[in-house]
Amino acid sequence: MAATGVALTALPLRAAGRLRVGIGTYSYHNLSLDEMIEQLKALQVDEIEMSRGEFMLMNHPSEDMFHSARTKLDQAGVRCVSYYSATIKEDQDLERALRFGGILGVRNITGDATGDILHRIDQRVTQAGLTFGIHNHYFPNQKFAYESPDDVLHALAGLSSNVGATADVGHFASCGYDTVEALRKLAPRLKLVHLKDIQARGGEVNVLLGTGISQIPGVMQELHRQNFAGLVAVEYEKEGDVNDDLRREIEFARKIAWWPRLHSIYES
Repeated sequence: MAATGVALTALPLRAAGRLRVGIGTYSYHNLSLDEMIEQLKALQVDEIEMSRGEFMLMNHPSEDMFHSARTKLDQAGVRCVSYYSATIKEDQDLERALRFGGILGVRNITGDATGDILHRIDQRVTQAGLTFGIHNHYFPNQKFAYESPDDVLHALAGLSSNVGATADVGHFASCGYDTVEALRKLAPRLKLVHLKDIQARGGEVNVLLGTGISQIPGVMQELHRQNFAGLVAVEYEKEGDVNDDLRREIEFARKIAWWPRLHSIYES
């Protein structure tokens, strides 16, 4: 925790509050949608980002899939607040993302896009009353357009505040960036956070929150400092049975989502 580089005493005083903890549903990519919903209900998770692979644009999902998912989520009392579209390259991709997000009832779309399409995204999400978050990513042995917070900020220059960042702290850590400083830089444009812990820089091995290099307590502390009101979506990318691990992830995230509890953790 000392490695976060954030002194607790430097934080401004604020009223006790709780960050919104949910799940990025790619975490359950090994389960069917119905099985995933049962796990969400068991964990009493009521907010998600839809990021399952079969719903991403490159896999050409049908509108019926989204209608069916919306019905099941509504019945379970789970609200989809963001849709992870993956890459948006052209207007057709953008219009599909907006249509699918509308079916799910989201307020935000997460994805990656470069060049002139960002201006079109800005125009269309503004018209739709939505926001868009650029997602940073780590890829081994190749340079991605959005690896650093500065990469994201450079892309956002000249765009309205409706376009911002979906900050994946795990990928920032994988790329060698300080996660707390990254969130501090992105604060004015932060739409959503993917809460993920990584074993080591230069890799993608996910570990339980608080046991890796992503500085998770410091990340939550910084989000409290910002009075961040968006979703903090726990992501756990691992093959096999992840149900018990995700239960532990959610318990840990909820524990430090409360400001008084986080304060006591640092004092101890």
